[in-house]
Amino acid sequence: MAQVVVFRSEHFDGVRELWEEVFPNDPPWNRADRALPEKLAVQPELLLVATQDETVIGTVMAGYDGHRGWLYSVAVKPSHQRQGIGSMLLNDAERRLADLGCGKINLQVRAGNEAVTAFYRRHGYEVEERVSMGKRLSN
Repeated sequence: MAQVVVFRSEHFDGVRELWEEVFPNDPPWNRADRALPEKLAVQPELLLVATQDETVIGTVMAGYDGHRGWLYSVAVKPSHQRQGIGSMLLNDAERRLADLGCGKINLQVRAGNEAVTAFYRRHGYEVEERVSMGKRLSN
């Protein structure tokens, strides 16, 4: 039975392996070696992992700035997809954000990723007409 827990150091290798499998083309700044220490410095209680028999099978990273919540790195091992694990992670992150007073959650999906967009639509998320912009301050 899968469970959602707050990230602990013993989850690191499992998260790294999961992200390498699910996000193989991510840039260096999104990889576990860099992203996890950065997240652990800010709201570490919002870095969640799904485990089954002590094995990491999913993740979600959430953040709240006092105005909006954000979701990042929602991932489930392909061998465990379509078993409700993504929904369990999403629901737990949403609950934790709501408990902090968050009234709206944003997330980004890469263009063309229709399966992931459909997953979020099933959970009440809508495509909003926005232009997503970013600027790297460091590499």
